Amino acid sequence: DGLQIPVTISASVVCNENGEVIGGVETMRDITAMEFLRKKIEGQCSISDIISKNHEIKKILDILPDIAKSNSTVLIEGPSGTGKELFAKAIHDLSGRSGKFVVLNCTALPDTLLESELFGYKKGAFTEAKRDKPGRFSLAEGGTFLLDEIGDISSAQQMKLLRVLEKMEYEPLGSMVTVKADVRIIAATNKKLTDLVAQKTFREDLFYRLNVVKIYLPPLSQRREDISPLVDNFINKFNIIKGMYIEGVSQEVLDVFMQYDFPGNVRELENFIEYAFILCHGNIIELEHLPKELNNAHQSREASERVRTAKPLAASEETTIRTALDKHGWNRTATAAYLSIDPSTLWRKMKKYNLTQG
Repeated sequence: DGLQIPVTISASVVCNENGEVIGGVETMRDITAMEFLRKKIEGQCSISDIISKNHEIKKILDILPDIAKSNSTVLIEGPSGTGKELFAKAIHDLSGRSGKFVVLNCTALPDTLLESELFGYKKGAFTEAKRDKPGRFSLAEGGTFLLDEIGDISSAQQMKLLRVLEKMEYEPLGSMVTVKADVRIIAATNKKLTDLVAQKTFREDLFYRLNVVKIYLPPLSQRREDISPLVDNFINKFNIIKGMYIEGVSQEVLDVFMQYDFPGNVRELENFIEYAFILCHGNIIELEHLPKELNNAHQSREASERVRTAKPLAASEETTIRTALDKHGWNRTATAAYLSIDPSTLWRKMKKYNLTQG
C-alpha cells in the first residue's frame, strides 16, 4: 500500500562443493517494533510518521522540508485532535536545529503563571521564588518552541509575546538583564485567528507576526480516505506497546468508522482502537469491542437512514418545510404563505415531523 517498513538486510554468497559461487541469499528482517521504540525513547518524528492519503495533507508534506529549513514562524490551525503537535515536531526534526523541541499549552496555565513559564524568573522575583528557574524560551534555546492553543492567551500576554517576536529578546521576571533568544516559534490553535482578530480578542499585529507560514489541518471527517491506514497504524502501534497480535478490524467496524463524524478527529480514532485492544481477545476487532456510544451513534444513524429510504416523499417534505421555516425565521404565517398552504396545515405538519427551532 505504499507504506515504508524499516528493515535490516544481510546478504551472503552460496557456494557449491568446489567453492564456486553459484548464487546468493539475502535476508530482510522487519524492525518496525524496534524503530517505534527507538523513536519513542529519542522523541524523534519524521514525515514518514504522518499517515495520510489525503491530497491536502500530501501537499503540506511536500513543502514541509522547505518550511523546516527556514526559521520563519509557522501557524498551524485545525480542530483538536488533528495532529498539530505531530506536524510541529516533524518541522523541528527536519530543521536540523540542535536545541530541544519544547511545548507549552497556553490553556493549561492561568495568566498569572503563564508569564513565568514563558520567560522564567530570578530568585526573589516573588515570594515563592526560592531559586532561579528557566522559562520555556530558555529551554528551547537553539531549538523550536511550540505555543499550543495560542488563541486562548490574554491580551496582556499577547503584548508581551509580540515584543519577544519582534526583537527575539526577553527579560525573566525579576531580572534587569535582557536575554537574546535563538528560538524557532511555531504556534498552534483550534480556532481561526482571523475570526478572533475580527472580534478584537486577538491582536492583529501579533497575528501577522505568527502568520508567516500557515498550515491548516482538515478534520478527519473531511479526509475519510485516511481512516483505514490510520486504523492499521494504530493497530501496529498497540500491538508493539501491549505485546499483542491483532490483525485488523472487521468490515463492519470499518463501515462504522467510515460513517462516524469523529468530532475528536485522529485522537478519538486512536482512543477507539486502544479501547478495542482492551476487550478484544482474538485477532480481529469486532463491533462488540467498540465503545457503547459509538455503536449507539451508528445504530441511530442507521435507523434515520431507514426512515429516509422507506419514506422518501415524507423526508423530502420535511426538508422542504424546515428549509422554508429557516428562511422565514420560523414565522409560521410567512412560511405558510411561502408554501401556499394554510397555517393550520403547516402546524399539523410541524407536529408530524417534530419540527422545532434550534
